[in-house]
Amino acid sequence: MAVRGYSISDANGILLVEDNPSDVELTQRALRKAGVDRPIRIAADGVEAIEMLFGPADPGGRWMPALILLDLKLPKIGGLEVLDAIKRNESTRSIPTIVLTSSRELSDVAEAYRLGANSYVVKPVDFDRFTTTIARIAAYWIELNEWT
Repeated sequence: MAVRGYSISDANGILLVEDNPSDVELTQRALRKAGVDRPIRIAADGVEAIEMLFGPADPGGRWMPALILLDLKLPKIGGLEVLDAIKRNESTRSIPTIVLTSSRELSDVAEAYRLGANSYVVKPVDFDRFTTTIARIAAYWIELNEWT
């Protein structure tokens, strides 16, 4: 399945947009525990995420993730603004973008879906539940979901 020159099989992995180092580590461990063997790139704020997706291409070509896990509460540029940029751009619009956040604000949920989020998941506080949640996200969006 191709997206402007990229296929799901050769997409470079997962973009995790998260500013909390503890949540980055937990998410990486949960993905490894779930058997996800794709590379994970980290953007610690909204600016880094935008630069990774839309900045100058690497010498080997533009990196395009198969999945984006996006926190909402980010420094510099917020997650909703990053989501809006992703879904407005032809080359990134179809990348599954999962809002993975601690916010249960109904306005955040509504706005995320209005902007085109593919899913909105509130981070469980308990490590075992968090690991299970990440495993389910990975199983669905990486293994089961058909991507165009």
